[in-house]
Amino acid sequence: MPQTSTPIERFYSVIPAGGIGSRLWPLSRADAPKFLHDLTGSGQTLLRDTWERLAPLSGEQRVMVVTGRAHRAAVEEQLPELADHNVVLESEPRESSAAIGLAAAILEKREPGVIIGSFAADHVIKGSAQFRDAVTEAVAAADAGYIVTIGIRPTEPAVGFGYIKCSGPLDIPAAGSALAVERFVEKPDLETAEEYLADGQYLWNAGMFIARADRLLEEIGRSEPELLAGLLELAEAWDTPRRGAVVDQVWPRLKKIAIDYSVAEPVAATGKLAVIPGQFDWDDVGDFASIAKIHSGGRKHDLAILGEGARVLADSSTGIVVSHTKRMIALIGVEDIVVVDTPDALLVTTSANAQKVKAVVDALKLSGSSDVL
Repeated sequence: MPQTSTPIERFYSVIPAGGIGSRLWPLSRADAPKFLHDLTGSGQTLLRDTWERLAPLSGEQRVMVVTGRAHRAAVEEQLPELADHNVVLESEPRESSAAIGLAAAILEKREPGVIIGSFAADHVIKGSAQFRDAVTEAVAAADAGYIVTIGIRPTEPAVGFGYIKCSGPLDIPAAGSALAVERFVEKPDLETAEEYLADGQYLWNAGMFIARADRLLEEIGRSEPELLAGLLELAEAWDTPRRGAVVDQVWPRLKKIAIDYSVAEPVAATGKLAVIPGQFDWDDVGDFASIAKIHSGGRKHDLAILGEGARVLADSSTGIVVSHTKRMIALIGVEDIVVVDTPDALLVTTSANAQKVKAVVDALKLSGSSDVL
Protein backbone atom coordinates (compact mmCIF):
# COMPACT_ATOMS: atom_id res chain seq x y z
CA MET A 1 0.00 0.00 0.00
CA PRO A 2 1.53 3.40 -0.96
CA GLN A 3 2.40 5.60 2.01
CA THR A 4 1.25 9.21 2.16
CA SER A 5 0.98 11.89 4.80
CA THR A 6 -2.64 12.62 3.81
CA PRO A 7 -4.88 12.17 6.88
CA ILE A 8 -7.29 9.25 6.89
CA GLU A 9 -10.80 10.47 6.06
CA ARG A 10 -13.22 10.89 9.03
CA PHE A 11 -10.57 9.62 11.46
CA TYR A 12 -9.86 11.15 14.87
CA SER A 13 -6.99 10.01 17.12
CA VAL A 14 -7.60 9.73 20.86
CA ILE A 15 -4.69 9.44 23.31
CA PRO A 16 -5.67 8.33 26.83
CA ALA A 17 -2.77 9.65 28.95
CA GLY A 18 -3.54 8.29 32.39
CA GLY A 19 -2.12 6.00 35.04
CA ILE A 20 1.27 6.30 36.70
CA GLY A 21 2.97 3.18 35.36
CA SER A 22 3.38 1.69 38.82
CA ARG A 23 5.59 -1.15 37.53
CA LEU A 24 8.17 1.52 36.67
CA TRP A 25 8.39 2.96 40.20
CA PRO A 26 10.43 4.82 41.45
CA LEU A 27 11.11 6.34 38.03
CA SER A 28 7.42 6.83 37.25
CA ARG A 29 5.49 8.77 39.91
CA ALA A 30 2.03 10.27 40.30
CA ASP A 31 3.34 13.70 39.30
CA ALA A 32 5.63 12.32 36.56
CA PRO A 33 3.87 9.32 35.00
CA LYS A 34 5.41 6.95 32.48
CA PHE A 35 4.25 8.81 29.38
CA LEU A 36 6.21 11.93 30.43
CA HIS A 37 9.57 10.09 30.39
CA ASP A 38 12.03 9.30 27.61
CA LEU A 39 12.41 5.54 28.03
CA THR A 40 13.71 4.74 24.56
CA GLY A 41 16.62 7.13 24.19
CA SER A 42 14.79 9.03 21.43
CA GLY A 43 15.41 12.35 23.17
CA GLN A 44 11.70 12.96 23.74
CA THR A 45 8.91 11.59 25.91
CA LEU A 46 6.71 8.62 25.04
CA LEU A 47 3.77 11.04 24.79
CA ARG A 48 5.60 13.13 22.18
CA ASP A 49 6.52 9.97 20.27
CA THR A 50 2.83 8.99 20.28
CA TRP A 51 1.76 12.39 18.97
CA GLU A 52 4.26 12.27 16.10
CA ARG A 53 3.01 8.80 15.19
CA LEU A 54 -0.69 9.76 15.16
CA ALA A 55 -0.82 13.35 13.91
CA PRO A 56 -0.02 12.35 10.29
CA LEU A 57 -2.86 9.81 10.37
CA SER A 58 -5.63 12.14 11.53
CA GLY A 59 -4.19 15.64 11.20
CA GLU A 60 -2.91 17.75 14.10
CA GLN A 61 -6.31 19.35 14.66
CA ARG A 62 -7.91 15.91 15.01
CA VAL A 63 -5.96 14.52 17.95
CA MET A 64 -7.66 14.47 21.37
CA VAL A 65 -5.81 13.80 24.63
CA VAL A 66 -7.63 12.58 27.74
CA THR A 67 -5.54 13.14 30.85
CA GLY A 68 -5.72 14.11 34.53
CA ARG A 69 -6.11 17.70 35.63
CA ALA A 70 -2.75 17.51 37.40
CA HIS A 71 -0.98 16.69 34.13
CA ARG A 72 -2.50 19.38 31.92
CA ALA A 73 0.49 21.74 32.01
CA ALA A 74 3.00 18.97 31.28
CA VAL A 75 0.89 17.57 28.42
CA GLU A 76 0.44 20.99 26.82
CA GLU A 77 4.17 21.67 27.16
CA GLN A 78 4.94 18.41 25.37
CA LEU A 79 2.27 18.97 22.71
CA PRO A 80 2.16 22.70 21.84
CA GLU A 81 0.21 21.86 18.65
CA LEU A 82 -2.65 20.27 20.64
CA ALA A 83 -5.86 22.27 20.15
CA ASP A 84 -7.34 23.54 23.41
CA HIS A 85 -10.78 22.09 22.67
CA ASN A 86 -9.13 18.67 22.27
CA VAL A 87 -7.80 18.57 25.84
CA VAL A 88 -10.16 16.47 27.96
CA LEU A 89 -9.38 16.57 31.68
CA GLU A 90 -10.38 13.88 34.17
CA SER A 91 -10.97 15.09 37.71
CA GLU A 92 -9.94 11.62 38.92
CA PRO A 93 -9.07 8.32 37.19
CA ARG A 94 -12.15 6.28 36.21
CA GLU A 95 -10.54 3.60 33.99
CA SER A 96 -10.49 3.31 30.19
CA SER A 97 -14.23 2.90 29.50
CA ALA A 98 -14.92 6.35 30.94
CA ALA A 99 -11.89 8.00 29.32
CA ILE A 100 -12.38 6.58 25.82
CA GLY A 101 -16.16 6.65 26.08
CA LEU A 102 -16.18 10.35 26.98
CA ALA A 103 -13.93 11.14 24.02
CA ALA A 104 -16.28 9.17 21.76
CA ALA A 105 -19.36 10.96 23.12
CA ILE A 106 -17.83 14.43 22.72
CA LEU A 107 -16.59 13.74 19.20
CA GLU A 108 -19.83 12.11 18.06
CA LYS A 109 -21.76 15.17 19.22
CA ARG A 110 -19.35 17.46 17.38
CA GLU A 111 -19.09 15.32 14.24
CA PRO A 112 -21.72 12.58 13.81
CA GLY A 113 -20.28 9.52 12.07
CA VAL A 114 -16.70 10.16 13.18
CA ILE A 115 -14.37 7.14 13.48
CA ILE A 116 -12.05 7.24 16.48
CA GLY A 117 -8.90 5.32 17.32
CA SER A 118 -7.64 5.03 20.88
CA PHE A 119 -3.88 4.58 21.33
CA ALA A 120 -2.04 4.61 24.67
CA ALA A 121 0.35 7.48 25.35
CA ASP A 122 3.11 5.27 26.68
CA HIS A 123 3.75 2.51 24.14
CA VAL A 124 6.76 2.09 21.86
CA ILE A 125 6.13 1.38 18.17
CA LYS A 126 8.68 0.97 15.39
CA GLY A 127 7.59 0.82 11.75
CA SER A 128 5.50 3.89 10.92
CA ALA A 129 4.51 2.65 7.44
CA GLN A 130 3.27 -0.69 8.80
CA PHE A 131 1.46 1.10 11.64
CA ARG A 132 -0.33 3.35 9.16
CA ASP A 133 -1.32 0.31 7.07
CA ALA A 134 -2.86 -1.37 10.12
CA VAL A 135 -4.77 1.75 11.21
CA THR A 136 -6.04 2.34 7.66
CA GLU A 137 -7.44 -1.20 7.51
CA ALA A 138 -8.87 -0.82 11.01
CA VAL A 139 -10.73 2.35 9.98
CA ALA A 140 -12.22 0.51 6.99
CA ALA A 141 -13.39 -2.32 9.26
CA ALA A 142 -14.79 0.18 11.75
CA ASP A 143 -16.73 1.92 8.97
CA ALA A 144 -18.29 -1.47 8.22
CA GLY A 145 -19.69 -1.55 11.76
CA TYR A 146 -17.06 -3.59 13.59
CA ILE A 147 -15.32 -2.71 16.82
CA VAL A 148 -11.68 -3.18 15.83
CA THR A 149 -8.48 -3.83 17.69
CA ILE A 150 -4.92 -4.14 16.42
CA GLY A 151 -3.09 -7.25 17.63
CA ILE A 152 0.64 -7.93 17.57
CA ARG A 153 2.11 -11.22 16.41
CA PRO A 154 3.95 -12.72 19.41
CA THR A 155 7.71 -13.07 19.15
CA GLU A 156 8.11 -14.81 22.50
CA PRO A 157 5.92 -16.41 25.20
CA ALA A 158 5.38 -13.11 27.05
CA VAL A 159 3.49 -13.26 30.35
CA GLY A 160 3.10 -9.47 30.71
CA PHE A 161 0.54 -9.08 27.91
CA GLY A 162 -3.04 -10.15 27.38
CA TYR A 163 -3.79 -12.21 24.26
CA ILE A 164 -6.42 -12.22 21.51
CA LYS A 165 -7.56 -15.56 20.08
CA CYS A 166 -8.38 -15.18 16.38
CA SER A 167 -10.63 -17.26 14.20
CA GLY A 168 -11.22 -16.97 10.46
CA PRO A 169 -10.76 -14.05 8.07
CA LEU A 170 -13.50 -11.45 7.63
CA ASP A 171 -14.58 -10.34 4.17
CA ILE A 172 -14.32 -6.57 4.67
CA PRO A 173 -13.56 -4.30 1.71
CA ALA A 174 -10.24 -2.40 2.17
CA ALA A 175 -9.44 -4.50 5.25
CA GLY A 176 -8.11 -7.67 3.72
CA SER A 177 -6.12 -8.83 6.76
CA ALA A 178 -9.02 -8.45 9.23
CA LEU A 179 -9.74 -11.52 11.34
CA ALA A 180 -12.66 -12.38 13.59
CA VAL A 181 -11.92 -12.38 17.32
CA GLU A 182 -13.00 -15.47 19.23
CA ARG A 183 -12.08 -14.18 22.69
CA PHE A 184 -9.75 -12.12 24.82
CA VAL A 185 -7.42 -13.89 27.23
CA GLU A 186 -5.90 -12.48 30.42
CA LYS A 187 -2.13 -12.44 31.02
CA PRO A 188 -1.12 -16.13 31.09
CA ASP A 189 1.51 -18.05 33.00
CA LEU A 190 4.65 -19.07 31.12
CA GLU A 191 3.44 -22.57 30.20
CA THR A 192 0.17 -21.22 28.79
CA ALA A 193 1.99 -18.44 26.91
CA GLU A 194 4.22 -21.06 25.29
CA GLU A 195 1.09 -22.93 24.17
CA TYR A 196 -0.37 -19.73 22.68
CA LEU A 197 2.86 -19.04 20.80
CA ALA A 198 2.96 -22.57 19.38
CA ASP A 199 -0.74 -22.49 18.48
CA GLY A 200 -0.35 -19.56 16.07
CA GLN A 201 -3.92 -18.28 16.51
CA TYR A 202 -3.09 -15.83 19.30
CA LEU A 203 -1.97 -12.19 19.08
CA TRP A 204 -0.80 -9.88 21.82
CA ASN A 205 -3.50 -7.44 22.92
CA ALA A 206 -1.93 -4.03 22.36
CA GLY A 207 -4.92 -2.11 23.76
CA MET A 208 -5.64 -0.22 20.52
CA PHE A 209 -9.33 0.23 19.69
CA ILE A 210 -10.82 1.72 16.52
CA ALA A 211 -14.55 2.18 15.99
CA ARG A 212 -17.24 4.52 14.82
CA ALA A 213 -17.95 6.62 17.89
CA ASP A 214 -21.66 5.83 17.74
CA ARG A 215 -20.97 2.08 17.61
CA LEU A 216 -18.59 2.27 20.56
CA LEU A 217 -21.19 4.16 22.61
CA GLU A 218 -23.87 1.67 21.57
CA GLU A 219 -21.79 -1.21 22.90
CA ILE A 220 -20.96 0.59 26.14
CA GLY A 221 -24.69 1.17 26.60
CA ARG A 222 -25.46 -2.48 25.95
CA SER A 223 -23.25 -3.68 28.82
CA GLU A 224 -23.14 -0.58 31.06
CA PRO A 225 -26.27 1.55 30.49
CA GLU A 226 -25.68 3.78 33.53
CA LEU A 227 -22.15 4.54 32.38
CA LEU A 228 -23.40 5.49 28.93
CA ALA A 229 -26.04 7.79 30.42
CA GLY A 230 -23.36 9.62 32.38
CA LEU A 231 -21.08 9.94 29.36
CA LEU A 232 -23.88 11.37 27.22
CA GLU A 233 -24.78 13.85 29.97
CA LEU A 234 -21.16 14.99 30.09
CA ALA A 235 -20.91 15.29 26.30
CA GLU A 236 -24.10 17.33 26.14
CA ALA A 237 -22.60 19.93 28.47
CA TRP A 238 -18.97 19.68 27.35
CA ASP A 239 -18.83 22.57 24.88
CA THR A 240 -21.05 24.81 27.01
CA PRO A 241 -20.52 26.97 30.13
CA ARG A 242 -22.15 24.16 32.16
CA ARG A 243 -19.20 21.81 31.70
CA GLY A 244 -17.51 22.37 35.08
CA ALA A 245 -20.64 21.88 37.16
CA VAL A 246 -21.75 18.80 35.23
CA VAL A 247 -18.28 17.20 35.40
CA ASP A 248 -18.12 17.72 39.16
CA GLN A 249 -21.54 16.12 39.53
CA VAL A 250 -21.34 13.25 37.04
CA TRP A 251 -17.70 12.17 36.71
CA PRO A 252 -17.20 10.82 40.28
CA ARG A 253 -20.15 8.43 39.93
CA LEU A 254 -19.07 6.87 36.63
CA LYS A 255 -18.31 3.17 36.99
CA LYS A 256 -14.65 2.17 36.91
CA ILE A 257 -14.29 -0.54 34.27
CA ALA A 258 -11.74 -1.27 31.57
CA ILE A 259 -12.93 -1.08 27.97
CA ASP A 260 -11.80 -4.69 27.49
CA TYR A 261 -14.62 -5.75 29.82
CA SER A 262 -17.31 -3.21 28.87
CA VAL A 263 -16.86 -3.48 25.10
CA ALA A 264 -14.24 -5.88 23.71
CA GLU A 265 -15.19 -9.10 25.51
CA PRO A 266 -18.98 -8.84 25.07
CA VAL A 267 -18.64 -7.73 21.43
CA ALA A 268 -16.30 -10.66 20.70
CA ALA A 269 -19.07 -12.97 21.90
CA THR A 270 -21.43 -11.50 19.27
CA GLY A 271 -18.95 -11.87 16.38
CA LYS A 272 -18.67 -8.14 15.75
CA LEU A 273 -15.11 -7.68 17.01
CA ALA A 274 -12.37 -7.63 14.38
CA VAL A 275 -8.60 -7.63 14.74
CA ILE A 276 -5.97 -6.37 12.33
CA PRO A 277 -2.62 -8.18 12.82
CA GLY A 278 0.00 -5.43 13.09
CA GLN A 279 3.24 -5.98 11.21
CA PHE A 280 5.22 -3.49 13.30
CA ASP A 281 7.37 -3.80 16.44
CA TRP A 282 5.45 -2.93 19.59
CA ASP A 283 6.11 -2.84 23.33
CA ASP A 284 3.97 -1.43 26.13
CA VAL A 285 7.11 -0.73 28.21
CA GLY A 286 5.31 -2.41 31.05
CA ASP A 287 8.31 -2.98 33.31
CA PHE A 288 12.05 -2.42 33.56
CA ALA A 289 12.77 -5.73 31.84
CA SER A 290 11.07 -4.46 28.69
CA ILE A 291 13.07 -1.21 28.82
CA ALA A 292 16.27 -3.24 29.09
CA LYS A 293 15.20 -5.30 26.06
CA ILE A 294 14.50 -2.16 24.01
CA HIS A 295 17.93 -0.68 24.79
CA SER A 296 19.90 -3.89 24.34
CA GLY A 297 18.17 -5.00 21.15
CA GLY A 298 17.25 -8.22 22.94
CA ARG A 299 20.87 -9.14 23.66
CA LYS A 300 20.89 -10.64 27.14
CA HIS A 301 24.63 -10.09 27.67
CA ASP A 302 24.25 -6.31 27.57
CA LEU A 303 23.80 -3.79 30.39
CA ALA A 304 21.47 -0.91 29.55
CA ILE A 305 22.26 2.40 31.26
CA LEU A 306 19.76 5.26 31.32
CA GLY A 307 20.02 8.68 32.89
CA GLU A 308 21.86 11.85 31.99
CA GLY A 309 25.32 11.74 33.50
CA ALA A 310 24.77 8.28 35.02
CA ARG A 311 27.92 7.02 36.77
CA VAL A 312 28.04 3.25 36.43
CA LEU A 313 30.99 0.89 36.73
CA ALA A 314 30.16 -2.67 35.70
CA ASP A 315 32.07 -5.92 35.41
CA SER A 316 30.46 -9.12 34.07
CA SER A 317 26.96 -7.74 34.70
CA THR A 318 23.76 -7.61 32.65
CA GLY A 319 20.35 -5.96 33.01
CA ILE A 320 19.49 -2.28 33.37
CA VAL A 321 20.54 0.70 35.49
CA VAL A 322 18.46 3.87 35.61
CA SER A 323 20.18 6.67 37.49
CA HIS A 324 18.72 10.09 38.26
CA THR A 325 21.46 10.92 40.77
CA LYS A 326 25.19 11.48 40.48
CA ARG A 327 25.86 8.54 42.79
CA MET A 328 28.45 6.04 41.61
CA ILE A 329 26.85 2.63 41.05
CA ALA A 330 29.18 -0.38 40.83
CA LEU A 331 27.97 -3.78 39.65
CA ILE A 332 30.14 -6.89 39.81
CA GLY A 333 29.08 -10.30 38.52
CA VAL A 334 25.31 -9.82 38.64
CA GLU A 335 22.99 -11.02 35.86
CA ASP A 336 19.67 -9.54 34.74
CA ILE A 337 19.74 -6.97 37.52
CA VAL A 338 17.47 -3.92 37.71
CA VAL A 339 18.76 -0.88 39.60
CA VAL A 340 16.73 2.35 39.66
CA ASP A 341 18.35 5.14 41.65
CA THR A 342 16.41 8.36 42.34
CA PRO A 343 17.07 11.05 44.96
CA ASP A 344 14.49 9.70 47.42
CA ALA A 345 14.09 5.99 46.53
CA LEU A 346 16.22 3.08 45.36
CA LEU A 347 14.89 -0.06 43.66
CA VAL A 348 16.96 -3.23 43.26
CA THR A 349 15.39 -6.31 41.68
CA THR A 350 15.88 -8.66 38.73
CA SER A 351 14.34 -8.79 35.27
CA ALA A 352 12.43 -11.94 36.23
CA ASN A 353 10.75 -10.08 39.10
CA ALA A 354 10.19 -6.78 37.30
CA GLN A 355 6.41 -7.31 37.06
CA LYS A 356 6.25 -7.46 40.88
CA VAL A 357 7.24 -3.81 41.33
CA LYS A 358 3.55 -2.89 41.32
CA ALA A 359 3.17 -4.87 44.56
CA VAL A 360 5.79 -2.61 46.17
CA VAL A 361 3.78 0.44 45.14
CA ASP A 362 0.62 -1.10 46.60
CA ALA A 363 2.47 -1.80 49.85
CA LEU A 364 3.76 1.78 50.01
CA LYS A 365 0.19 3.05 49.60
CA LEU A 366 -1.01 0.84 52.45
CA SER A 367 1.85 1.97 54.68
CA GLY A 368 1.04 5.63 54.08
CA SER A 369 4.36 6.35 52.36
CA SER A 370 2.74 8.66 49.82
CA ASP A 371 5.76 10.98 49.82
CA VAL A 372 7.63 8.58 47.49
CA LEU A 373 4.69 7.85 45.22
